[in-house]
Amino acid sequence: MVEEVSYVLDSFALIGYLENEPFAQEIETILYQAKDGVLRLYLHVLHLGEVYYITLREKGRDLADLSYSRIKRFPIKFVEHINEDLLLSAATIKANYPVSYADSFAAALAKMNNAALLTGDPDFRKLEKDGVLKIAWLT
Repeated sequence: MVEEVSYVLDSFALIGYLENEPFAQEIETILYQAKDGVLRLYLHVLHLGEVYYITLREKGRDLADLSYSRIKRFPIKFVEHINEDLLLSAATIKANYPVSYADSFAAALAKMNNAALLTGDPDFRKLEKDGVLKIAWLT
């Protein structure tokens, strides 16, 4: 039996995709693979909100609304709740590693779903080094 490949996206990945960073093509390929059912993508709505507020602050409401609606159409399983397991896992990660609170939820979500975190954010390096998390580094 082949194990399904799964990724959790963070705001770094999404903003980089929307701003056509060098790794945007890599994200686009992954989105197509998710659409075709080759892999599964997860995103906690905390990160959707993070993308929205950053875009709103830097580019204005029209672009923030457009980015939000684009992301909502992506072939992603949106996680809209914070259950106790996710909460405690994220809090434990935050207590032990120098990541933002929102990023601790991305890490916890990846860990709970046996998924790799798709990111280029160097704040996650220590979690990978310590074996807490699998990272798929965007280049």
